[in-house]
Amino acid sequence: MAGGGNAIRGSRVGAGPMGEAERGEAAPRQAVTYYCSHAHRSVVTFAIEAVVPETWDCPKCGLPANLDSENPPPAPKIEPYKTHLAYVKERRSDAEAASILDEAIQLLRSRRKAGDIVF
Repeated sequence: MAGGGNAIRGSRVGAGPMGEAERGEAAPRQAVTYYCSHAHRSVVTFAIEAVVPETWDCPKCGLPANLDSENPPPAPKIEPYKTHLAYVKERRSDAEAASILDEAIQLLRSRRKAGDIVF
C-alpha cells in the first residue's frame, strides 16, 4: 500500500501538541564554552543556579577542556605498561641484583652439599 500522505507519523492517538504550555516553563539557562588542547570548542548548557565546573571532557576527542581559550589543559600523560621486571629494575641496581643472585646460588649449593633435593 503506497502512502497517501494522510498518516500522522511519529505520533499516537490522542497526542496533542508538545510545547512549553504543556510541560511548564523551562528553567533559565546559561551556555558555557569549554576549550580543549585540540582546539575544539564545546558549548554546554547549565541551569543559571548550577555551579559551573572548571573542567569538562571534550565530547569530540575526550581530552580535558577548560574555560580558558588561550590556555586549554594539556593532554594527560599516559604511562606505558610496565612489566614486573621493569619495576624490579627501578628498585635495584645491577650490583644489588648480582649480590642477591650470588647469595641465592650459594644457598642452593650449600643445600645440595647437605643432601637436600633441590629442583
